[in-house]
Amino acid sequence: MSSFVRGAAVALACASAASCSHAPPPAPASAAPARSDPVASFETVRAVLQSPRCVNCHPAGDAPLQGDDSHVHLQFVQRGPEGRGATGLSCSTCHARANPPDSYGAHMPPGVSTEWRLPPPEHKMVFAGLSSRMLCEQLKDPRRNGGKTMDALVHHVAADPLVLWGWSPGFGRKPVPVPHADFVRAFKTWAEAGAPCEPRQSARNP
Repeated sequence: MSSFVRGAAVALACASAASCSHAPPPAPASAAPARSDPVASFETVRAVLQSPRCVNCHPAGDAPLQGDDSHVHLQFVQRGPEGRGATGLSCSTCHARANPPDSYGAHMPPGVSTEWRLPPPEHKMVFAGLSSRMLCEQLKDPRRNGGKTMDALVHHVAADPLVLWGWSPGFGRKPVPVPHADFVRAFKTWAEAGAPCEPRQSARNP
């Protein structure tokens, strides 16, 4: 995922907005890990979730991030009560139902068919700055993931247009560094093995 002045201010805000889509991501996986190793598979999942295209809309705070460098969103944009922006400055003010044409140039607000949004405040699903174990435990916890079962999570990462947008983010943005098919394969490997997390004793940031 302050007051808003309509008119010319809207045009200026929309023209300068970039991907909503804080910590540097881990080194991207060069290939999908062996299917027999679900913990290694989760590292591929982590590389995707902590890339700018995903982490920008899963920040630690209530201001979304933007750009390939994941800086705080301009125009004082906030998560809002439903994850769709604060009153008077909804995400849909600038983010349409599709990416603008490439001819519009860089730094134009991206869009997606199912509506641009952040997770709601009751389950923020923070990806930014988490260790592998922390991210793993949060992801599979229905109390923190919006009540999703593992099957629902698999469907979400495989087919939700807002997830798929990360691989087609529009002009001037780097897509997710891991191919979508490899990401889904790794996610399923992890999920089908019972969604194990990195052992606590070897966790880099317990």
